[in-house]
Amino acid sequence: MKQTVLITGAAGLIGGYLVRTAPRWVPDRDVRGVTRNEVDLTDGPEVQRLWDRHRPDLVIHCAALSRTGLCEQNPAQARRINVEATRLLADLARDVPFIFLSTDQVFDGAKGRYVETDAVHPLNVYAQTKAEAEQIVLANPAHVVVRIALTAGTSPTRDRSFVEDMVRTAAKKMTMTLFTDEFRCPISAGALVRALWEFAVQPRGGLYHLGGRERLSRWEIGELLAGRYPELRPWIHPGLVADYHGPPRPPDLSMRSDKIQALLSFPLPGFREWLTDESPDGGDLWDYPPTESR
Repeated sequence: MKQTVLITGAAGLIGGYLVRTAPRWVPDRDVRGVTRNEVDLTDGPEVQRLWDRHRPDLVIHCAALSRTGLCEQNPAQARRINVEATRLLADLARDVPFIFLSTDQVFDGAKGRYVETDAVHPLNVYAQTKAEAEQIVLANPAHVVVRIALTAGTSPTRDRSFVEDMVRTAAKKMTMTLFTDEFRCPISAGALVRALWEFAVQPRGGLYHLGGRERLSRWEIGELLAGRYPELRPWIHPGLVADYHGPPRPPDLSMRSDKIQALLSFPLPGFREWLTDESPDGGDLWDYPPTESR
């Protein structure tokens, strides 16, 4: 009998990719994706029924309230979804492998090139709830936290990745200021999910970082994307975090992924590779590289 893998957040960017790529990367597993419309993960009895129905051998918990603005507007809801739902699932999965997807935003960005042993210092509600959920998960030494970087790709609803957000904003003829002094390690969803699947079949616990090989500014990312999506070009402009007036923005969330890289069969790609490499091996199965605007 095939082992059952439960994927939460299956309508999101990473969850959607995990479900769609499962036949390629884990054909010997029975992968079940769950969306918010199917199960309210903040409802204890409903989550128990979900667990009893599937009895999973592995859980990859992708579901989250990840829009920072929505989290700031409703911190109680952010905590229910990002913390309490994680607590429910981690408790039910106490005896099976459990992988929780966290974020590079748990750091304050003062240092950059973060490693797993660096202290967290979240600056917004989203990051705070993720940092709290990390501690719940890591209380079980067999469970895993994977902090993921800024991720590019195509989501089932076409509104979950930052690339989709930028293309949609350009279509509305709205200007985007991209900071030249704000850094990330972007990665394609296809490469990230291939890494997650390879990692998931190696039972182990602990904390890992997973991002692309390149440290790029937001402006560099935008310029690279404009080469593939020319409709972005008139609407992106460089700026400085120092000139930004609004909630705190971590200036450098670049992470080192050496720890997880040592466990993988392929090198984690840089962002430029996603945009220029014509080979689908290791990249997005459906849109690697992106061939048209969506």
